[in-house]
Amino acid sequence: MQLTINGQKKEFSTPITVQQLLTQLGLSAERVVVELNRNILTAEKHPETELKSGDSIELVQFVGGG
Repeated sequence: MQLTINGQKKEFSTPITVQQLLTQLGLSAERVVVELNRNILTAEKHPETELKSGDSIELVQFVGGG
């Protein structure tokens, strides 16, 4: 299964949910906004949203600082 994550193509051998993807990438759902195929995905939908081959995902992380 091929996904495009922040403009880069990545291969996955099995189906994966958004939550599983974030875990694999070491990202916290509280600090990331997920855009799936040009639609913002709420954090409540991460566990139930299964990604499909060809999906495009943009991950935007919040960074604190001053």
